[in-house]
Amino acid sequence: MLWSDSLDIALDLIDAHPDVDPQYVRFTDLHSWVCALENFEDDPEKSNEKILEAIQMNWIAEQD
Repeated sequence: MLWSDSLDIALDLIDAHPDVDPQYVRFTDLHSWVCALENFEDDPEKSNEKILEAIQMNWIAEQD
């Protein structure tokens, strides 16, 4: 997965962190958790606030 795969990342984060409310996740933690995903293969330095926000919004939307 790449940073642009925000929905796929969100789905993996739901599986990896089922008891977490994504609304309250700090971007620093979110970045670390994404980089730790087994299928994540992108450069950690290529993320930014817009990308992390897209991942967080997908995570919130998919939990409902």
